[in-house]
Amino acid sequence: MTAPIDPPLPAGLTSRHLTLDDAAAVQALIAAEEERDLGRSTVSLDDVVGEWQRPDRDLPASTTGVERDGVLVAYGELDDDHAFAAVHPGHQGRGIGRWVARWTEDAARAAGHPTLSGQVLSGSPADRLLAARGYQTNFTAWDLELPTGAEVAARPLPDGYLLRPATDADHEACWTLFEDAFLEWSERERRTFDEFGSAMWGRPGFEPWNLRVVCAGGRAASGGGSEVVGASFTTITDGDGYVHKLAVRSDRRGLGLATALLADAFAAAREHGAAASRLSTDTRAGARGLYEKVGMVVESTWVNRVLDLGR
Repeated sequence: MTAPIDPPLPAGLTSRHLTLDDAAAVQALIAAEEERDLGRSTVSLDDVVGEWQRPDRDLPASTTGVERDGVLVAYGELDDDHAFAAVHPGHQGRGIGRWVARWTEDAARAAGHPTLSGQVLSGSPADRLLAARGYQTNFTAWDLELPTGAEVAARPLPDGYLLRPATDADHEACWTLFEDAFLEWSERERRTFDEFGSAMWGRPGFEPWNLRVVCAGGRAASGGGSEVVGASFTTITDGDGYVHKLAVRSDRRGLGLATALLADAFAAAREHGAAASRLSTDTRAGARGLYEKVGMVVESTWVNRVLDLGR
């Protein structure tokens, strides 16, 4: 497919690279789009800063912002071979989204990526834009909610296992566990320990309760001599709990550890003020049935689209 010929930015708009100082303005852009499309915001400032401060991120080379009179009205970023973007609802319909899409595509080509993917709300203007640009459906993802007032009863663990907050001594094991589990189906390079940690225990606002582990053997209560075989990472955004990651080591699956971790994550979020709890999953992970079984419901459906940059 021939690359679309896109118009320049409309008169009165300028573009520039972004820095960590722009994180709050970018989060506000994302929130404005989400409030219109979902009725709530799912991305916090801590989320943006946590990802942007990773040591592997080169923000000047991987971001662009569009401004009008010094106010950010759109942005785009490239993280490996995945694009993220937002255009303020008050400035949509002017070709800004096409300009940002072309910027991310050119940046991906310059970085040597053969493909570029983006995840957008199914049926949204962004979904239609990517489809028109030749992006093909890669997989489907869902945001699921445990509604306000709903609870998941604590699940007992098998003998010899204990669930507790992670300690600093558990961080390397959590890194290995999460990366091993997610790379079973995710096509990306393994993040280094420092890259991974900067977005988790190095994330602004991180508290010990956010990272929980299931341990087997040894002195599990203190971490001494025990193995980390499962973990969850949960935060609170705008009063709602969000389970960012949940994984169980492959040789310990089928024992009910994932359900126990999930119930524990929901309870921990509720104890820290969350009204509802949410998480995201997709067709690659095959976990939607587990989440629905404990009472979660699909709140929104997303499409991951991919563009062959060599065509």
